[in-house]
Amino acid sequence: MFALMAWEELPVYINLKCDPDRAEALREEHDGITPGYHMNKKHWNSVALCGTVTRELMHELVDHSYQLVVASLSKKAREERPFPG
Repeated sequence: MFALMAWEELPVYINLKCDPDRAEALREEHDGITPGYHMNKKHWNSVALCGTVTRELMHELVDHSYQLVVASLSKKAREERPFPG
């Protein structure tokens, strides 16, 4: 799993996996990025989808999360199904 969304209340949030050092830096730089809600706060960020984070950064964070998860898969699992990127 590389992303998890909650949309029951506003603002809508997406939890994304993140390198721990980068996760901390992002939280300090952006008000819309906080420790991952109901997740391991060292490895996950919650990103508010209310305009406080640019579209470009969102795309980068989603891709980063996806790449972290793919990299953690076994070689066999990666070869069984092609992954983009």
